[in-house]
Amino acid sequence: MLLVLCVDLDDDLGRKTGLETPVVGREAVEDGAVALATADPEDSDVNVMFQGLHVLDSLRADENEQVEVAAVTGMQGSEVRATRAVGDEVDTVLARLSTGESVRAIVITDGAQDESVLPVIRSRVPIDSVRRVVVRQAQDLESMYYTVKQVLADPETRGTLLVPLGILLLIYPFVTIATFFNVPGAAVIGLLSALLGLYTLFRGLGLESTVDEAADRARNLLYAGRVTIITYVVAAALLVVGGVEGLGLLRTVRAGLGGSPSAVTVLASLVNGAIRWFAAAGITSSLGQVTDEYLADRFKWRYLNAPFYVAAIAVVLYAVTGFLLPPVPGVTPLTLTDLAIALTVGTLLGVLSTLTFAIAESRYPTGADPA
Repeated sequence: MLLVLCVDLDDDLGRKTGLETPVVGREAVEDGAVALATADPEDSDVNVMFQGLHVLDSLRADENEQVEVAAVTGMQGSEVRATRAVGDEVDTVLARLSTGESVRAIVITDGAQDESVLPVIRSRVPIDSVRRVVVRQAQDLESMYYTVKQVLADPETRGTLLVPLGILLLIYPFVTIATFFNVPGAAVIGLLSALLGLYTLFRGLGLESTVDEAADRARNLLYAGRVTIITYVVAAALLVVGGVEGLGLLRTVRAGLGGSPSAVTVLASLVNGAIRWFAAAGITSSLGQVTDEYLADRFKWRYLNAPFYVAAIAVVLYAVTGFLLPPVPGVTPLTLTDLAIALTVGTLLGVLSTLTFAIAESRYPTGADPA
């Protein structure tokens, strides 16, 4: 006689359905499986019991000997006590069968934990085979699959994960190729590492949004015919020229002193040499902005203060740094009188421009302030 034995080590069947175990017979096992599926559809022991019914039907169709099915349970908690409980229920099942034939068992389980009871069962009845039920639709694996699939479908996330991985995977083939051209492998590794580091910093600091916004702004300025984009380019060129001029004046001062100048002298040399070009850059960019505001019907008289303020600040900084420069060949420092005149001119330039455009705004208003 064959006995299909469904094992539930932690007694989900008894605890969740209230049924008394062991359960013997096809109808009883089927009723128990339906009751457990109703109480907890996610319990894997449901599949064990239905698998036991499936094996029972298959054996009855193929075998000439008598076949029966039973479900035995242990208890929740101690594995030793649960194993002993399963052994006692197996004894009960064998007693209920009341057959003079020798009984062999086919054990159905849902995992390695339930299979730990096999020695106890084997001590009571010979085991022909053990079948483990593996559910095709495993929740964790399915969730992981669709999570990975969704991540790879997202362009932003895909770039974040796959680009660094691709750079790492390219290190070995690039080094191999470089050896054929007598290029040091360390140089290739260093280059790829630098690219990976720059990409990681770029993504980590969130600079991609800043670059995208700057590109969109530049594109909009080009399409809208804004004067600002031209003046910004000119201003950038003037800033570069100013930096070069500042460094040139610093070299002249250092050569004239014949040694290392102080921090104040270094700062004064850099600012004095560059300030004129920086002022020109500021005036150029501000005039471009004022022009665009006028073309967009958002012009205000006070906007014209910007170039005058830039000029006033430049005059003051040029005078102060010129007064601090040392008297060396090629450099003519300003006197105290020159400094006083420059400070006065800078102050008057700022004050008079403010008053002038305030009066112009009051007499010739340009409209309400934008909200």
